[in-house]
Amino acid sequence: MSLGSIGQRHLRNLRATYPDAEIAVWRRSGGADEAPPAGADRLCLSLEEVLAFLPEAAIIASPASVHLEAALALAGAGVHLLVEKPLSVSAVGIDALIHLCQARDVILMVGYNLRFMPSLMRLRELVRAGAIGQVLSARAEVGQYLPDWRPAADYRQGVTARAALGGGVLLELSHDIDYLLWTLGLPARVTAAGGKYSDFDWDVEDLAELLLEYDNPRRLVSIHLDMLQRSPTRTCRVVGSEGVLLWDCIADRLDLFQAADRQWRQVDVLRLDDKNLMYIDQLTAFVDCVRTGRQPTCTGGEGRQVLQVVDAARVSIQAGQRVDIDWEGRA
Repeated sequence: MSLGSIGQRHLRNLRATYPDAEIAVWRRSGGADEAPPAGADRLCLSLEEVLAFLPEAAIIASPASVHLEAALALAGAGVHLLVEKPLSVSAVGIDALIHLCQARDVILMVGYNLRFMPSLMRLRELVRAGAIGQVLSARAEVGQYLPDWRPAADYRQGVTARAALGGGVLLELSHDIDYLLWTLGLPARVTAAGGKYSDFDWDVEDLAELLLEYDNPRRLVSIHLDMLQRSPTRTCRVVGSEGVLLWDCIADRLDLFQAADRQWRQVDVLRLDDKNLMYIDQLTAFVDCVRTGRQPTCTGGEGRQVLQVVDAARVSIQAGQRVDIDWEGRA
């Protein structure tokens, strides 16, 4: 576990939700005399110290570039894992982790917390129940000006702005790839364009457009990802043969248009006044999986599928052509 912004959130939620738990934090740097962070019982500075702690479960919230290394080490010791999104920086090597977790009966959950947002869950339910008929297309858009994400921090030093740490919009904003796969299934082909379009001092792609083509049934899904626009947005429009669904994540609102009465109406959903509730629900779901052995809401295999789309998008951007995805193949 790391103690960036998401790591600190997980630590606060762990202590508040499980006050009697013994919690250790693993940091790769620090002094031997450094006190544990607030909310933690112990500070570990090496893998050996972590394993000596004998954890039952771990949350990996370090930069994506080191997720796989830490996850393999912990899974090999039988430690259940909640790995922050994305699971890694590419699909390469993910199958080894999945197979190791299966061999050791280790839960492997990926932290795509939007799956715990009631309005998005309801969108998925309505799509799958046929409320808008057969889905023909979808359009997802997410964007926000990176320096505004965490105004108190230097954006140039954060993970999102540094390629070596797994930054860039394809990975940082992969929530939107995940929920579309979760809702609509797996595309056959990906076409993408993107790169660094700004004058900012970073070495990652800050703008990307993805087009996902589906077969059986045929549909087109487009995804816009950016960390440039000054007005934050995260929306999804799903177009079906009998209607349209429009989800606004920031407003926490879901609207439905049905051809039968040609009327828009707001869908009644549980709105989250505190977005931290998504993370608490994700945490408690993970702990329930550890206790019961049931499959997590977002499995390691689903985390790999997101990365397969990301990998295909990268190839498409570089080669300037459409890329087929072999879902049966393994990275």
